[in-house]
Amino acid sequence: MFDKDGRLSEPTLERFVGVDVAKDWLDLCADPPTPDLAAHVGYDDASLRGLCDVLERLRPALIVMEASGGLEQRLACELAARSLMVAVVNPRQVRSFARASGQLAKTDTIDARTLCAFAKLIRPQAKPPKDEETRELADLLGRRRQLMDMRIQEMQRQHTASSKAMRQSLSEHLTWLERRIAKLDDDMGRFLRDSSIWRPKDDLLQSIPGVGSVLSRTMLALCPEIGQLNRREIAKLVGVAPLARDSGKYHGRRRIWGGRSDVRRVLYMATHAAMKHNPPIAAFAQRMKAAGKLPKVIIVACMRKLLTVMNIVLKTSQAWRDSSPLPA
Repeated sequence: MFDKDGRLSEPTLERFVGVDVAKDWLDLCADPPTPDLAAHVGYDDASLRGLCDVLERLRPALIVMEASGGLEQRLACELAARSLMVAVVNPRQVRSFARASGQLAKTDTIDARTLCAFAKLIRPQAKPPKDEETRELADLLGRRRQLMDMRIQEMQRQHTASSKAMRQSLSEHLTWLERRIAKLDDDMGRFLRDSSIWRPKDDLLQSIPGVGSVLSRTMLALCPEIGQLNRREIAKLVGVAPLARDSGKYHGRRRIWGGRSDVRRVLYMATHAAMKHNPPIAAFAQRMKAAGKLPKVIIVACMRKLLTVMNIVLKTSQAWRDSSPLPA
């Protein structure tokens, strides 16, 4: 290769790195390989600093790791802080890639090698990790969801409890859960209202009939991309976009699949409220019902409409008005 002055220059070397994250250690693989990068390092502070120093010197084109229940956030944030290109990918995609490549075995070393090949061939988009405030709100939402699930389980046990001692124990635990859920709601409300960035977004979202505090907080914490994508991209991200299933003369039924289930579950409940209290969405649902659409098709279509409305409201920074038409 020649530079702009006609001199022979060194070829640009693109290096890709795959990192398999465990609780106490990291397995790494680089392509092209380099002796500077250890294949196995600890996940403690000193080892993490040393690894980041090495990667900062190597400046790989892309570093890929799987989402590992939050274990990957510490490394991803440190690498992003050093302006390195990092992509945290869905483990299902990587596992499908491994099977398609004929790799059926699974160990930490093999996973790191697979992630490296995935980085080189697929080149997933590098995205900055969530900031500290977003992660904290997501943690609070996750804890609220856990308590809500426990509350449902205890209520179900209460229906079948036969002894007085059992009923009293369940009643006391339910009272405690109600208090903890209420405190988490207060903490999240205060957290949002104290933020100069999130407070306007929360106000915009809750101006839409059917969007309450839980959905607003869920969108801000678990779907921070909202307001930055077009309607097709946001629907596919959440998992409410109808996906085709055609082959030759066969035309299969469109179905939703994938996406962010935690967001979709909250959106589903909020859409039921929107179908009653948001006139344009209620009218849209009635038109679909009159056309003979199935109930599940109607609710998913309304979920997609409500999601699109939230996306437009944040993109335009204009609150919902009763006269606002539904987007196409």
